[in-house]
Amino acid sequence: QVQLVESGGGLVQAGGSLRLSCAASGNIFSVNAMAWYRQSSGKQREFLARITNAGATYYADSVKDRFTIFRDNAKNSIYLQMNNLRPEDTAVYICNLLQTGSGNIFGRGTQVTVSS
Repeated sequence: QVQLVESGGGLVQAGGSLRLSCAASGNIFSVNAMAWYRQSSGKQREFLARITNAGATYYADSVKDRFTIFRDNAKNSIYLQMNNLRPEDTAVYICNLLQTGSGNIFGRGTQVTVSS
C-alpha cells in the first residue's frame, strides 16, 4: 500500500508564493509518474502538473507560466512551487502517484487559500 501526504498549504495574498510538498511512503517499487491536481468547491478535479520517472514535466495551460513541479527521488517526494498566486487558485491541492501494479493513487490534499 502507498501513502501520499501533502503539506505546505495555507493562506497567502494574491501575488504571493507557496511551495507544496508531497511525500510518498509504503510499497513503492515502480513509479511511473507523480502529479499535482486541485479541486475547488463545486468543481471537478483539475490536473496541474506531472513529472515522469524520466524527469519529463507537463503542465496545464492555466499554470504553466506560474507553477513548477520538481522532485527529490531520494526522499520519494515531489514539490509544487507556485508563484504569482491568484484568488482563483484557491483549492485543495492533491498529490497523485501512478505506479505499475498499484494504479492511480491520490492523497488527501492540502488547502491553499489566496486572498485578494
